[in-house]
This record gives sequence, C-alpha cells and structure tokens, in this order.
Amino acid sequence: MRRLERYISTGGRLLRCGYTTGTCAAAATRAAAELLLADVTVPSVVVSTPAGVDVVVDVESADRGDSWATCAVRKDAGDDPDITDGVLVIARVELCDGPDVVIEGGAGVGRVTKPGLDQGVGAAAINSVPRAMIRDAACAAAAAHGYVGGLAVTISIPDGVELAKRTFNPRLGIEGGISVLGTSGIVRPMSEDAMISSIKLELKVLYASGATDLVLVPGNYGHDFAIQMLGLGEEHLVSCSNYLGAAIDEAALLGFETLLLVGHIGKLAKVAGGAMNMHSRVSDGRAETIAAHAAMAGAAAEDVARIMEAPTTDAMIDILTERGLLEATMATLTARLGDNVSHRGAGRLRTEVVVFSRRHGLLGASQGAAELVERSRATGGESQ
Repeated sequence: MRRLERYISTGGRLLRCGYTTGTCAAAATRAAAELLLADVTVPSVVVSTPAGVDVVVDVESADRGDSWATCAVRKDAGDDPDITDGVLVIARVELCDGPDVVIEGGAGVGRVTKPGLDQGVGAAAINSVPRAMIRDAACAAAAAHGYVGGLAVTISIPDGVELAKRTFNPRLGIEGGISVLGTSGIVRPMSEDAMISSIKLELKVLYASGATDLVLVPGNYGHDFAIQMLGLGEEHLVSCSNYLGAAIDEAALLGFETLLLVGHIGKLAKVAGGAMNMHSRVSDGRAETIAAHAAMAGAAAEDVARIMEAPTTDAMIDILTERGLLEATMATLTARLGDNVSHRGAGRLRTEVVVFSRRHGLLGASQGAAELVERSRATGGESQ
C-alpha cells in the first residue's frame, strides 16, 4: 500500500498525515468507473482533496461485469490512532438511467436513524464532503471517456459493522456500520503526547511574550466564535484541542492571571459533566449532563427521555427551546461548567467560561466572563 508522504511538525516530532475514508471512497469510485467505462484496470488513482493536496491511492483489487465494476482501496491514516486505519473501502459503480450520479451505502456503511445529523433519516452515513468527492470522481471518469449516462455508486466497508461497535455511532443514531467522513480529505495525526506538547509550547511562547490573560478554545468553532461574535483578537487565543485539563494545568504553572474558556456546547457539556479530556474515545456524557440539568429545571420525564435519545447537542437544545427550559437549564449547566474549570485551576488563576451553539448562538456565560472578554479586547496586541 502506497503511503502518503506528507508530514506535520507537532510537539517537536514529524508525524505523517493520512487520508480519510471519504478520500478512499472517491479513489475507489474513480478506479471502478475507469474499469467500467474504459475496461482499464488502473494500478492507482489521483484524488484532489478539499485540502488542496493531491493524493495517490493504490488500487488493491478490481472486478468487472457487463454493466458494473468494483474496485477496492485500503485506508492509510498515517500516524493518527484511527480505528479505520487499514480498512478496505470498496466502490461498486453501475450504469443506470438518467444523467445523474446516485450514491448509496452498502455493507459496513451505517445508516442514519435519527434527525439532526449531516444526512437525513434513512440515508447512508456518507457525509456531504465525501459525497461531493465521490460524485466528482465519477463525473471525471465519465467526462474522460465521453459517457453521458447515469452512474450508481455504492460504497462498502467490509469491516464496518465490527468497527462501529467501537464508536459512538449507535448512540448518535447511525446503525449498521461506520460513517464515511472527512471535511478536508486529509487526516492530520493526533498523537496525544505530541498534541499536549504542542499546546504547552504555544502557551509558553504566549506567556513569554508578556501576556497574562489567556483565551482557550477547544477548536475551530470556539476560535471563530471568539473572534466573530465576542470581538476578540488572535493575540491571546490558544487552541487546547481536546486536552483542556492539561492546558489549564500548564497555564496555571506558567503564571497566567486569567483564563477564559470559549467553547461549543458539544465539547463543554462534557466538561460540565466532569471530563477534562474531551476526545470521543475518552469521554461523552453530553446527553446525560444536559438531561440532568433539564430535569433540575423542571423538564418532564418524557422530555428528559427525548434529550437522552437526541443524536446531537443542537437537537437537545431544540427540545429545551421548545419546552421553554433553555435559559434555566443552561444557567445551572454553565455554573457547573465554571466550577469544574475553576476547580482544575485550583485557585492558581482566575477562570471564566462562555458556551455557545453554532445554530443557537450564545447559550451561557459565567458571572465574570464579560469582564474577561473586555479585558482581552483591551489588552489585545499589547504583548505583540
């Protein structure tokens, strides 16, 4: 299997990138379409990913009938500890009526059973970006060989049913297999030690620049909200990824005076439940935490049960809004979140929190959060 020779420097180490299941599905589709339309078995295909990186993927097996062809490629996750590393992704491409490309999921690809996910109920759990990549791959092959008819693409992952048992897919409402994911087409390695080392280094550099106020964001959502909605600058923002506890410990050790945590409810509900590592392999409890605070706010048993069954935190917020319980629920949840972050800081630095949803906006803020937002705005750029 050809390896993706693309590396990133993380925590003083070079880690090799990989490619997503979506890239694999697109590669298998292009190879199968070439075999079907030109009767050519290609040893490898090139996939242009949304990240702007062209990936060369080896074709592991191929088969053909009168109106169909199948090809398989094997996932390369690079140095990322991904449970799908090495799995076989198969595309079956068939001739069909009409000019369109129809995309379906076969064996080992999950099916959506609850609303609120990327795809609608009943659809194969192949997310929007991979679907676009699969469609582009099929259309490129058709254009190259002058074919103007329809193509039906079915993606299968033979090990998907077993792998799904090791994920949160069943709780999210994805049954029967894994999801075909990826927004960039490229897997950036997430070695835990390397990530934590990188976060610590970024905090040290910021503190050494003279900063005493810190804004922690778990990821891109928090980063964007802090800048676009809170009006903060880049100067004091540090992404802690999933490793909030380690980041708080380091910030306190270095001597930061204040720490403002800005994050999406999907991450911070876990922290309100006591988790300081928010990675899905380590913790969840979002539904349990939100349901408990909803019950404290007076939610009926049937609404608590609905929250427990909801596939996403946005769907949970929808239920709270519908019942007029959002404000009360978020008040106690935010208070517990603030207490947990403060406890981890152990009095060594002042901590405040802001929690939001991309769909619903600001959901809650601790009592002194507004003051730290203003303080961050006022001191932005002074240490640069």
